[in-house]
Amino acid sequence: MAADGSERHTAQVVGADGEMDGPALERFAAAAGLVQRGLSYAVVSIFGPQGSGKSTLLNHLFGTSFTEMDALKGRNQTTKGIWVAEAVGIEPFTLVMDLEGTDGRERGEDDTAFEKQSALFALAVSDIVMINLWCHDIGREQAANRPLLKTIFEVLMRLFSPRKTMLLLVIRDKTKTPVEYLAQALKEDIHKIWDSVPKPEVFKKAALSEFFNVEVTALPSYEENEELFKEQVGKLRHKFIHSIDPGGLAADRRGVIPASGFCISAMHIWKVIRENKDLNLPAHKIMVATVRCEEIADEKLRCFMLDEGWLELEAAVTSGPVRSFGMKLSDIIDFYLLDYDMETMYFDEGVRTVKRQQLQSEIVNHTHPAFETVIEHLHCTVLGKFKNDLEQLLRSGERFAASARHCAQSSSVEFEAGWRDAVVKHADWDGTNSRNKLQQSMEVHTACLRIAKLDELKATYKKKLLDALSGPVQSILETGERDSWASIRRLYRRETEHIILTFSDSLSEYELDQTTSVEMVLELREHARCTVVKKAREEAGNILIRMKGRFSTVLSHDKDLMPRTWIANEDIHAITREARLAALRLMSVMAAVRLDDKPDKIDRALMVSLLDGGPLCWKRSIEFTSDPLASTTWQEVSPQDTLITPVQCKSIWRQFKAETEYPVAQAILMQEAHRRSNNSLPPAWTILVLAILGFNEFMFLLRNPVYILGLFLAFVLSYAVWLQYDIWAYFRHGTVSGLITISSSLLPTIMDIVTAIINMSHRKKHSLHRSRRALPYHAQSLSNQSHQHAEVHYHASPDTPSSVDSSSGSDS
Repeated sequence: MAADGSERHTAQVVGADGEMDGPALERFAAAAGLVQRGLSYAVVSIFGPQGSGKSTLLNHLFGTSFTEMDALKGRNQTTKGIWVAEAVGIEPFTLVMDLEGTDGRERGEDDTAFEKQSALFALAVSDIVMINLWCHDIGREQAANRPLLKTIFEVLMRLFSPRKTMLLLVIRDKTKTPVEYLAQALKEDIHKIWDSVPKPEVFKKAALSEFFNVEVTALPSYEENEELFKEQVGKLRHKFIHSIDPGGLAADRRGVIPASGFCISAMHIWKVIRENKDLNLPAHKIMVATVRCEEIADEKLRCFMLDEGWLELEAAVTSGPVRSFGMKLSDIIDFYLLDYDMETMYFDEGVRTVKRQQLQSEIVNHTHPAFETVIEHLHCTVLGKFKNDLEQLLRSGERFAASARHCAQSSSVEFEAGWRDAVVKHADWDGTNSRNKLQQSMEVHTACLRIAKLDELKATYKKKLLDALSGPVQSILETGERDSWASIRRLYRRETEHIILTFSDSLSEYELDQTTSVEMVLELREHARCTVVKKAREEAGNILIRMKGRFSTVLSHDKDLMPRTWIANEDIHAITREARLAALRLMSVMAAVRLDDKPDKIDRALMVSLLDGGPLCWKRSIEFTSDPLASTTWQEVSPQDTLITPVQCKSIWRQFKAETEYPVAQAILMQEAHRRSNNSLPPAWTILVLAILGFNEFMFLLRNPVYILGLFLAFVLSYAVWLQYDIWAYFRHGTVSGLITISSSLLPTIMDIVTAIINMSHRKKHSLHRSRRALPYHAQSLSNQSHQHAEVHYHASPDTPSSVDSSSGSDS
């Protein structure tokens, strides 16, 4: 502790064995606060013969606590090696080095080697070198100070670029001789020594003033006049305050090592000196700057990696987009780069610039994954907005290609803005790949959406074609007219061309290339043809049903589509031929697809082979040399256009004729029945003969009313039986079966009729009895009830209709 209570820092950095204690030097620098001083520090060292009072002078001059020699114990070596201490109460920070005394008997012959090493070390690191000289040695040729000065000048030549050092000559134990004379003599001795020292070629003509500023001061004897000594030392102390400022002792110093690199520099210099190598101070300065700048850069990189702001920003990036990422990260990087600049500002500019660039590059590389994550978020956001905007524009009816271009341009602008917001100004990251990736993603989505929209468009127009062609084609085919396919062709061309024209106009908004547009139009045209063919095949699959329906329509209806009555003058054979001809024409229409308007002989082949008599007709025909239906293909018709092969036509026709024989037979039977019903009355002459011959019997009946009543009852009973039975239907299957059916059900029918008459009579009497007791105003109601009870219900047998209702005529 110093006298004022402040802590004194002292350390031995070079031991008596000549080995430097690097850790001790670093601990001293850290404890004394040297590292933070930058260039605002000075190094003062002292040479002198052993026992010349160097440590005593330093302790009084700088307030240090170096060990001093005890004169009572004899004159022996006190300071061993090199010691350092912090000057107390002096600004700027002053590091004081106390070197082992020269010419000591303890080292013997090794004294010269260590002397030169310590001298070279002091010249390499010190701004002010104090030389302790005995006053009585000044002016003497063999004085003890001459070898010391010669040693200093000799080792100076080993520095490739010597520093300009303040050489402060301290004359100890001053006599009555004025200081000015002593200084003059001392300087003359110094110049003689400088001139006598061998120099390298580069320094042959160099003056002493190029390397040293020389000042001389004198101090009285400490032992003889301690108070005066302290007073003079106090005055000398003022020269070391602000020593590096202009006009100070060390104002002309050069090549100063920043304080944070002093320890590294000192250790490296001592290592080179111990290895007996020449000391290249410029190269050494570069080395110190390199090592120290690397250490500072590594420290700043570690601090950046642990920075809370960076860690929060990195965590935020993983969870989603971060606005102003680049600005925030740039501010953090700037903080550490500025901190680096502040700590390295006194080192070699070239070295610190290179290390700064390396630090910046390492920080940028460390942050690049986070930046890539930000760009991925930006990519997803912009791509999602592109998809939504494009979908909305398409929903609003905008054209596809124009909308896609507009959205792509807007998305690119937005991506560029996001890129600028995310990029770090310290990095030269290339956004080409990211832009290409976004462009590719937009193009892929656009292509997929275009395909989907085109598929949807094709499906819409295919449905339009289906609706426009399917129903009409079916209706035309069902007519089975000769010009059916001509009508279908007109319909097909008209609707196809109209829809394709509209489809082509719709395709223009997609700006497809000519080849693709043509292919899509051809596909739609082919779909139209396939629609017609498909519908024709469906109808051809039901050809037998269609033929039977057409045959039945023509057979059972006249030209006015009224139901046909098979009277005697109807030509059933001609009508049957006409009906079969209509069915055959329907088969001819359904036999093949005729969209190409090419002539064929299908209709003629069917007529000749099936309707005009078969083999005899085609043998007589000049068109066919063999059976035209004995084949699986039609002449002049391609297989893909064939709907029903000739062989199938032949088979269908046989089945058709077999299933239409019954309606023809029914028509013939109905015509015969109609003919018989018209011929049931006898001829007129027969009636006249019966009237003449039956006159007597007629008069007999008139004279006997009972017979008339019997005949009337028999007529009524016969008429009732006639109403209950379909007599013609019973006799249609034969006379015997008709008689048996009628006789088996005649008696039950008569019994039912008689029972109904009795019940009717009983209800009539009962209603008359109630009417006598009824009030007058019920007369109308009674009349209605009588009328209802007058109805007779005849219950027929199981072979007859369920009931026949008739009103009694007698009640009226």
